[in-house]
Amino acid sequence: MKQLYISMLLALAPIYIFSQNTISGTITDAENSGPLEQVSVYIPQLEKGTITNENGNFTINNVPEGNYKIVVSYLGYETYSTSFEINEGNNSFSYAMVPSVIEMDEVVLSTPFHKLERENVMKVEQKSIAELKSNGAITLADGITNIPGVSSVSTGLGIGKPVIRGLSFNRVLVYTQGVRLENQQFGGEHGLGINDAGISSVEVIKGPASLLYGSDALGGVLYLNPENFALPGQTSGDINMNYFTNTLGYGANAGFKTSGEKLKFLARGAYASNADYETGDGISVTNSRFKEADFKTGVAYQASKFKTELRYNYNASELGIPEEIGVQNNDRDPLLPYQEISTHILSSKNNFFFKKSSLEATFGYTFNDRKEFEDHHEEEEPVVGEPVVEEEEEGPALHMELSTFNYNIQFNPQWGKMTTIFGIQGMHQKNENFGEEVLIPDAITNDFGVLATSHIHFEKSDLQLGLRYDLRSINGDESGIVGDEEYIPAIDRNFSSFNAAVGYRADVSDNIIARLNLASGFRAPNLSELTSNGSHSGANRFEIGNADLKSEQNFQVDLALEYGNQHVEAYINGFYNGVNNYIYLQPTGEFRDVDPIYVFQQQNATLYGGEFGFHIHPHPIDWLHLESSYDIVYGQLDDDTNLPLIPANRWTNTFRVEWNNKATKSNSYAFVTLQTFFDQNKVAEFETKTPRYNLFNVGFGGDILLFNQKIGYKISGNNLFDKNYISHLSRLKPDGIANIGRNIAFNVSIPL
Repeated sequence: MKQLYISMLLALAPIYIFSQNTISGTITDAENSGPLEQVSVYIPQLEKGTITNENGNFTINNVPEGNYKIVVSYLGYETYSTSFEINEGNNSFSYAMVPSVIEMDEVVLSTPFHKLERENVMKVEQKSIAELKSNGAITLADGITNIPGVSSVSTGLGIGKPVIRGLSFNRVLVYTQGVRLENQQFGGEHGLGINDAGISSVEVIKGPASLLYGSDALGGVLYLNPENFALPGQTSGDINMNYFTNTLGYGANAGFKTSGEKLKFLARGAYASNADYETGDGISVTNSRFKEADFKTGVAYQASKFKTELRYNYNASELGIPEEIGVQNNDRDPLLPYQEISTHILSSKNNFFFKKSSLEATFGYTFNDRKEFEDHHEEEEPVVGEPVVEEEEEGPALHMELSTFNYNIQFNPQWGKMTTIFGIQGMHQKNENFGEEVLIPDAITNDFGVLATSHIHFEKSDLQLGLRYDLRSINGDESGIVGDEEYIPAIDRNFSSFNAAVGYRADVSDNIIARLNLASGFRAPNLSELTSNGSHSGANRFEIGNADLKSEQNFQVDLALEYGNQHVEAYINGFYNGVNNYIYLQPTGEFRDVDPIYVFQQQNATLYGGEFGFHIHPHPIDWLHLESSYDIVYGQLDDDTNLPLIPANRWTNTFRVEWNNKATKSNSYAFVTLQTFFDQNKVAEFETKTPRYNLFNVGFGGDILLFNQKIGYKISGNNLFDKNYISHLSRLKPDGIANIGRNIAFNVSIPL
C-alpha cells in the first residue's frame, strides 16, 4: 500500500519548462475614475493574487496559460468576478469598481468550481473567524452557532459538535487543511479538536454533500479554510490576545508569514486555558474546565504551471467532563473524568496546470491519540495493622489511537462554458486500543469512491450535476472472552452506494436569484454503531452496537430565493430531507451498574424546515444595519415519534452600526443582538421539553492608532442579563445543569 502511495506522488511530479506569463492592469472607482489602493485581485483556481498600489496598478507574475476566473474585491465596493483568457506573454486586465455597502462576496472553496457565494449553485454559508470572534465566541464550536441553520451539541464549553439542520455526529463531515478530519467523532463527548487560530473562515454546506465527499457527508459539511500565505514579497506577523470573564479564561496566539515570488512560509502557535464556567445563577459547573495548545505551520512553492503546499497542525487538549455540581473553585487542572487528546494533521496539496486542463492531488494523514481517565475503583478503608501501600497512578481507562490516510485526486478539463471534475477519493483508517477498557475494537476501515460532476454556465443561469459511486469496508477484530459482558465479536462488513445531485441557479431578475438542488446522500454505519459495548463517561450511559445495521440513504430537496439591491437583502431557504434506515439510540429501560443501557436501532426518518431573514441598510444612512434571521427544523421517525437532539426554533435580531474611514483605512462597529430560542416541545421519548429563553448580546470594536501602530480590539458581552437557561442540545440537560451565564470577552490584535 505504501509503495502505491509513493508511486502516485512520483507520477504527479513531471518537470516543467516555465513560461513567464503575467497579468497586469489598473483598478479604479467607477464614480470618479480615481485609482483604488489595496484592492484584492485574485485568481481562485491558482490561489494566486495581489493587491493594487497607490496608483491602482497591479501585476501577477508566473501565471499559466488557460481560462481562469478573476475576482476583484474591496471593502465598500461590489465584488466583481469574470472569466479571463490568459495567453503567453503579457496580459492586460482593468476594471472600474462600483461602490456598494453590501458585504464583500467571497469565493466558495468547499466546492470545486471556485464561484462567488452568489454565483454558486449550492447554497453555502461563509463566515470569517474575525466575525465569529466579534460575537464573543469562546471556542470554534461555539462560534459556528451564529450561522443560521447551524447549532452545536455541547458537553459544557470545551466540547461541542456541529449540528446542521438537525443532523450531527458522523452525519456532518469536517474538513480542515483540505482533508477530512478524523478524530473519533462518533462520540457525543468528542469535540472538534480544532483551534480557531490559523483558520481564516468557515464554510457550511447544508444538506447531502456525498457527491463531493462520500460517506459521512449525508447531513452537510463544515469546511475550515486555513490561513492564507502572505502575498509575494511581503512579510508580516501578529499577536492576538483574548480574555473571558465568566471562565477567567485567557488565550493568545501569534503568527508569522513571509513569501517570495515562489516560496512561501507561515507558522502560528496558540494556547488557551479556562476554569469552570458559571451559570446564570452563579454556580460553577464542576469540571467544565479545559486547556488547549495548538501549532500550525505551512510551506508552499508556486511556479507558473505547478504549485505545492504542505501544512501541519498539532493540537493538544485537556478536557474535563462535567457530570454533577460539586467543588466550587477556579482551578484549571481537570478532575476525573477527563480527556487528554492530541491530534496531528499533515496535508499535501499539489496542483498541475495545463493549457486546457488542470490536475489537483491532495493527500492527508491524521493521527488522533485519545485518552480518557476516570475512577477505576471505589476507595477502600485501610486494614488496621497492615502497611499502607502507595498506589501507582492509574493509566487511562480508555486509550484509542486512530490513524487515517486519505487522498483526493481531481482532473479538470476545460470544455467551453462547461467545467467538469473527474475524481477519485479514498481513505485507509486504523483504530487501535491500549487502555484497560475497549469501547470499540481494533479495526481497519477502507473507503474508495469515484465521481464526475459538471458545472454549465449559461447567460443568466447555471446548471450543476454529478454522479458518484462509493465502497466502504469495515473489518473489526474480536475483543474479550466469549460469554463476558465486555465481549465484542469480530466484524466484516461492506457497504456501497450510488449517489447523484443536480442543481439549478437562475437570475430570475436583476435583483432575484433562485436555487433548486436535488441530491442524494449516504452514510455507512460507523464502528461504534456496529460494535460498541461499553460506558460513555460524558453521556452517562452504556451503549451497545448492532452488527446488522444498514447504510443510511437520504434524498433532499432544497429551494432558495434571494433578493438584493443596494439597500435591502432578503432570503428564504426551505428543505425536505427523507432518510431511510436512520440510525438512532434507544433506551432499553435496563441498567449496567448505574448507567442506563442504550442500543442502536434503525427506522426511516423525515426532517424539514429552513431559514429566512433580511438585512436592511437604508439610504442615506448606509452605516446603519438591521438584520434578522429565523431558522426552523423538525424531525420525525416513521412511527411518529420525534428525533432526539433537534434544535429549538431560533430567531435572531441584530442592530449594527459601522463606520469606515477610507483616509485612515480604519473601521469600527457596534451591535446589539437579541436571540430568542422558542419552546422545544417536539422531543424524543427519552428527552424532556425545553422552555423558551432569550439571550441579549452586545459588542463593539474596531481599530485605534497607538504609537503609529494600528491596534484591533473587540469587546462583547454575551447573555448580558445573566439568564439561567438550559439549551435543548446540551448533554448536561438530563442532570439539570445550566449553560453559561454572563460573559464579557476582550480581544486585542497587534500586527507586527
